[in-house]
Amino acid sequence: MDIRTKQRAVVEALADVKGRDIVLYNVARQSAFFERVVIASGDSNRQVNALATSVQEKLKALGAKIVGVEGRRNGEWVLVDLGDIVVHVMHPAVRSYYNLEELWGGKEVKLKAEGKPGTKTKPKTKAKPKRARARKALARGKAAPRRHRT
Repeated sequence: MDIRTKQRAVVEALADVKGRDIVLYNVARQSAFFERVVIASGDSNRQVNALATSVQEKLKALGAKIVGVEGRRNGEWVLVDLGDIVVHVMHPAVRSYYNLEELWGGKEVKLKAEGKPGTKTKPKTKAKPKRARARKALARGKAAPRRHRT
């Protein structure tokens, strides 16, 4: 199984159980043991354990090997080792205390949206508010200023 499929499965498993503040870092240049670090937050011990379990189940279903799991008994910080990906799931207070983003803050990986094969997706354009368009037109001299009713 390639790493892209694995990392997408990990992020989806975390999102399915409402994991918060999910970040994925490419740490291949910083560590010889693994290539990616995923960090996510859960609001309670039960949710942290559910997030870790969701990751394990989803990846086992895809045929990936789970190397190890640490911290399930405590439930404040659970580490799931997938070999080339290490997943940290923790409480927000624990996360801010240990600040793993600073430690592993390599290049953050952005996952591309996965569409159905054979379909093309249009890039979304941000609509400008009417006031901004009117101001720009007025600045170019192409529109008359608005008059307010009295």
